[in-house]
Order: sequence, then structure tokens, then C-alpha cells
Amino acid sequence: MVTPPPPWFDPLLIESKTPATVVLMLSSPENEVLAKACDALYKYASKGDENKVTLLGLGAVEHLYKLLSHEDPLVRRNAVMVLGIMASNHDVKKLLRELDVTNSLISQLAPEEDLVIHEFATLCLAHMAVEYTTKVKIFEQGGLEPLIRLLGSPDPDVKKNSLECIYHLVQDFQNRAAVCELNVIPPLLALLESEYPGIQLLALQTLEVISKDRETRILLGENKGLECLLEILENNELSDIHIETLAVLGNCLEDAHTLQQIQLTGGLKKLLSFLEVSTVPDIQKNAAKAITKAAYDSEIRKIFHWEEVEKLLLSLLDTDSDEVKVAASQAISVMCENLDSKCVLGLQGIPQLVQLLSSDNEEVKEAVVTALTNLTTASPRNASVVAEAEGIEPLMNTLNAQRDGAISSAIAVLTNLSLQEPSRVRIQSHGIMSALVGPLRSTNSQVQSRAAFAVAAFGCDADARTELRNVGGLGPLVELLHSKNEEVRRNACWAVMVCGSDELTAIELCRLGALDILEEINLSRKRKNKFSEAALEKLLDNNLPQKYSRMGYLSSSNIITNGFYDCGQVSYSKKIPSTCPDGELMYLTLNFRDYSILYKCIFFFYVRKGKGKKEEEKPKEVIQVTPTVHEEINLEHTHWVPPPDFILMDYINDVSKTILPLTSTREQVVALAQFVADKMGGTVEREQLHNFCWELDMSAIEFELKSNIVPIGKIKRGTFYHRALLFKVLADRIGIGCSLVRGKYNRAWNEVKLVEYSPKGLLLPPQEYVVELMFEPGCLIKQGTAKADQYKRI
Repeated sequence: MVTPPPPWFDPLLIESKTPATVVLMLSSPENEVLAKACDALYKYASKGDENKVTLLGLGAVEHLYKLLSHEDPLVRRNAVMVLGIMASNHDVKKLLRELDVTNSLISQLAPEEDLVIHEFATLCLAHMAVEYTTKVKIFEQGGLEPLIRLLGSPDPDVKKNSLECIYHLVQDFQNRAAVCELNVIPPLLALLESEYPGIQLLALQTLEVISKDRETRILLGENKGLECLLEILENNELSDIHIETLAVLGNCLEDAHTLQQIQLTGGLKKLLSFLEVSTVPDIQKNAAKAITKAAYDSEIRKIFHWEEVEKLLLSLLDTDSDEVKVAASQAISVMCENLDSKCVLGLQGIPQLVQLLSSDNEEVKEAVVTALTNLTTASPRNASVVAEAEGIEPLMNTLNAQRDGAISSAIAVLTNLSLQEPSRVRIQSHGIMSALVGPLRSTNSQVQSRAAFAVAAFGCDADARTELRNVGGLGPLVELLHSKNEEVRRNACWAVMVCGSDELTAIELCRLGALDILEEINLSRKRKNKFSEAALEKLLDNNLPQKYSRMGYLSSSNIITNGFYDCGQVSYSKKIPSTCPDGELMYLTLNFRDYSILYKCIFFFYVRKGKGKKEEEKPKEVIQVTPTVHEEINLEHTHWVPPPDFILMDYINDVSKTILPLTSTREQVVALAQFVADKMGGTVEREQLHNFCWELDMSAIEFELKSNIVPIGKIKRGTFYHRALLFKVLADRIGIGCSLVRGKYNRAWNEVKLVEYSPKGLLLPPQEYVVELMFEPGCLIKQGTAKADQYKRI
């Protein structure tokens, strides 16, 4: 028999209101003291976050951590309770991570442990699982399995804490795969029947996260989870969790196989019926978003069309909620990738969408116009519906929207409509080119790209090009050629190519530096494209002085017209003026006008009177100046132009009368070559070429004119390039096709193509010849022969 200890050895119960004293008690060797101290700290920490911070500062966390492995269950339980309640504090969580407390907490989840230990250990883990590093440790230390097991705990707090911890863990894809392998679906579905709304909500939120993976969606179907979710939607008493339920179903809709399962069981019809009658904006919005996500799959779009999902989306456009309208418009944008849906949505939905363009909500406006973009792309029928629904004016107004996406899409819709002539005319009447100037200056690359593309689309009309030029739109268009964005640069090149079809616009583009930029682009293998090359060619073809100076070549289709000038060969790195200036170089100018059918030259330049007898002696039919009154009044406001070259006009008159009537092209070429040589100093002996002092005559002309701008008719002793230019000018006037090629060292020559006949009278392919204008005027040298090469090199 054991003798009881004396009364004076009974344990003393110490109570204290000072937290520091209680924390000191955590070092006691007495189990009862430890348990009492932990209990007191639990009550103290439960009163607020400030108390938790106080205990942290007193070092309580370190002592409590050590007590997690205490042999006394009561001490261990009370220690876990304190840590569980304190772990909601950020600084406490940070210290717990440093102490690596997760392994000790996971060990408290063993089946044999007390439910209270389970409750507070899972609570502590739930607080800590928000941090990524803790998620990794829980996964690596095997915490998922006991947490999933505790979802079946009889204690609702244990269920809730374990579920919350799992919810945080599955935010990481690695944990999502792991929980599915540990068969988390059945216990989660079971929790949907919980009597506690908080647990149901957490279960649905967890299912929403893990159902983003296809494997989970398959498991949901195998465990009749889809039926369970649909039953929740049908239960009006569970309306508070309908939104979260739809989120899970929305993920399931993204998988064609799962969607087919839902469809075969009639679940899709139930779902759409529920959505059609629902008036809850959040439910409508989330439903439309779910359809949007799912409809990116072509097979799913087909299923949605079979189930007439278009009716639902169109009904959502009539709601009062802007958020629902946005979500519905976004779903329509994706659904119209299906051609059948595009037809349905176009005919029935476009009038509704056009009305919504007038919305004050910028987000609604952007979503609506984006839907219209997709509906009208490659669909002339839908484009016509937009025009019929009076959509052009609100689309034009949308170009002033605050959101770049709305502006970009509005431009795209207007461009789609421009493919139809009536719509294009109406859009142009609203000043589309003026409206595009702002978007061309945008800093958003998509807006820039679509604006440039629209310029290309509308620029096929001469009036539109004039409008763009007059409102200053060419400047920002040229700036886009510098863009580092490939699409922007390509569309800008395209627009320049289209606008360059107009001579005045081409000249203005050149003045703004488009030629130099395009040449730079085309020298780069990475930056050049087919449109940059075509744009350069188009600009040069409509600005022949620039083309000849830069390329040194004019083809037979490049017809020299009034105002042409030659300032010599200019390298790519050197800019040349877009109009004939008075600079350092010598310019050969041409100032004449087209003939009428009677070959009467009509001037449009103002001819000064009182300049002497020479002007008065001109034939009357040559100096008709009928449309000069207006120009005389406004002369001082126009650019300088050289005076008419009457000698050149006489040349044109002469060749028109004497050479044009000749019966064969060969005879015309020979006669014209002899004519040009005669006017430019006659035949020159090859050995005497160095004595043919044309430079002195040229200097005399410049001195006489007090200018280095020399009318070609003034030249009486011309060398190769003078004669070749005059030949080209006169040939173009009488319809002889010839090219003008510049060589080195003041050389230039003309090339013509002549058709030969065989002895049997058969027509042979045309042969190309170089026209001799210096040594044997009228001699035709076959291209590619040694004699032709020698002539070019002289």
C-alpha cells in the first residue's frame, strides 16, 4: 500500500492576469500547469489580434511549438488550440513557417487523435496553406491524404477547416492532380448535401477549381456529379449556391465529351431552361461566361447550336445589367465562329447589338462592337443587315470611344461594310477618312493596324484619297511605316500603295518621306514585305521624276507628262524634292499640256503678257489660255511652276504631223531618233565625242535664264541623257512605247520593242532594241549584243 504524500506537497494552482507570467508557465515541468497555461493563453488570444501580437512578442509561439509533441494529450490539445487561433495573424504564420511546424501539425491528424486536435490542427494548416511555400511542404510531407480523410469527420468544424485547407492547396496544379488520385470527388460531392451552407459553398468552390482539369471532369461524370449539380440548380431552396454550381458546370461545358454526356441525359436542356427563366444578373453573367469559355471548341459550338443556345444569348442582351450584356456579347463573338450560329445571330441579333452601340457604358460598347466585327467578317449578308439596321452612324460615333478595343473593332466593322458599294458610299459620306486620322495617331498597335487597313479599303475611291490628303491624314500614315509591329507596318504599306494611285497623293506622300522609308524597309530582309515593295513601285509610277532619279529607269508604261523634271541620279540615302526646285543641281524641265484630237496644245499655266514679241508671234491655236482667269487670280497662292516650253511644244507639233502618220513602228522610231538628234546638235563622230562641248552651251543657257532649271527645248547641243529624255518625251506623245534607262557618266538610252516578220510572213516575238541617238541616229541595236553593251558603256 502506497502512503499518500504529505499535504504540504500538494500542487499549487497559480493564476495570473499578466500574459508574460503565463508564457513563463509554458516552461513548467508540471502537466497541469502547462495545460492551464495553454487554456489561459487560448482565451487571451481569442479576444483579438492585438493579443496575438503580444503573445508573439513574448515568445509564446516557440514554447507552444515544442508542446505539439508533448506526451500528455491534454497539453498537446490545448497547445494546438492556441496555435490554431493565433495562426490567423500574418506575423505568427511567418514564424510558424520558419519553425517548420507543418510536419508536427500533420501528425496531429491521425485517426486516433481527439476531434478538438483535428479541428485546431486543420485550422492552423488552413491559415498557413495560403502561402505557396507551405503548400509545397504540406504536399511533400503527405498532408493531402489525412486532410481528404477528415472530409468525412463527424465534426463539421473539422470538415470545414480541412476543406478550406484543400481549397487553398488545389490552387496549385500539382495538388489538383494529387487530390484527384486520392479520390477527393466522392467526399466533396457528399459535402454538397451538408446542412451547413458554408461547407456547401467551400465544396463547390473547390470543385470549381479542380474541374478545370479534364481528368476531374471525367471523374465527376463517373461519380454522377453532374446530376448532383443539376439537382442543386433545380432546388430553389439552394439558390444561394446556384452561382457557384454554375461555375462548376461551366468548366464541365468546356469538355466536348462531358458536354455530350450532359446533353444525352437531358441535362443541357435543363441547364438552358434554368438560365432562360433566371433573373439573377450574376447567374446570367456567369452562364454567358461559361458559354464563352466552352464555345472556343468547334465541337462544343455545334452542340450549343443544336440546343439553340443563341436564343438564350439574345435574350440576355435585353437585360438591364450592363455586366450581363457584356458577357452575352462576348459569348456571341465566340459562337459566331460557327457558320450556322453566325447566320442566326446575325439576322436576329444585329439590330439589338446596333441599338446597344449607343450605350453610355464603354465596356458594353466595346463588347458589342467586337461581336459585330466577328458577325460581319466574311459575311456580306450580315454586313448588309448592319447597314439596314442604321448601324453606320453609331459605328462612326464609336470611333470616338474611350476604349481602344471599341475603336479598333468599330474600324473593323466599317471596313467589312466597305466591301459593299452602297455601304461604302454611305460611310464615305460620313467623313470616314477624317475620322480615321485620330486612330492613325493612336499608340495602340491594333488600332493603328486596323486604321491603316481601313485607309487601304476606302482609299480605292479618289474622293476618299482627296479627303485624307486634305485633312492631314497622310502624315500619320507615313509615320506608321516606322512601326516595329509587323502587322502595322504591312497595313501601312498597303494603304500607301492604294493611296499612291493618285498622282497628287503620291507626290504628297513622297514629300512626307514615304519613299525614303519604303526604300529603307525594302533593304531589310526582316522588315520588307510584298506590300512595301508594291507601295514603293506605285509611288514611283505616280511620281516619275522621283522614279527616274532614284531608279534610273522609266518603263514604256511610265508616260512622261507635264511638269516632269530630271535632276540626275540620286542615291537612296539622299532625298530629292517632290517638285522642281531651284537648287544646286541642274534640272531639265518639261512644261507642256496634252493635245486634243486636233493636236492643239492648251495651256493651263498663266502666261505673262508684255514679255516681248516672241509670245505674240505664237500661233493662236497654241496659246489658247481659256481656263486662266481663275488661275491668274490665285497665282500668288500656288506653287512655283516653270514657264511653258514653247520650243518643246513645237517639237511635239512637228512629230505629230510628220512622224505619227508613218505606217510602221520601226519607221516611226528611226524617224524620231533622227529628229531628236537633229534638234540636239546632229550626228557626232565617235572619235570627236570629247570635242562635243555640250557643257558650255548648257552653262550659257543657265546664265541666260539666271537659273539652273533648264527647259529641254532650250538645249541645242545635247549629249546622251538629253537626247534620250527628249526621245522618251516625244515618243510618249505620239504613242511609241519606249523605256528610258540611265547609265553612268551622263549616259542614257532608250529601249524599244519591235515585232519582226519571218520570211514566210509569220509574226515573231517582239525583239528589244537600243535606239542610237548620237553616232548613227536612227540605228537600232539589238539588245544583248556586244554593240549594244558598248553603246551603253561609252
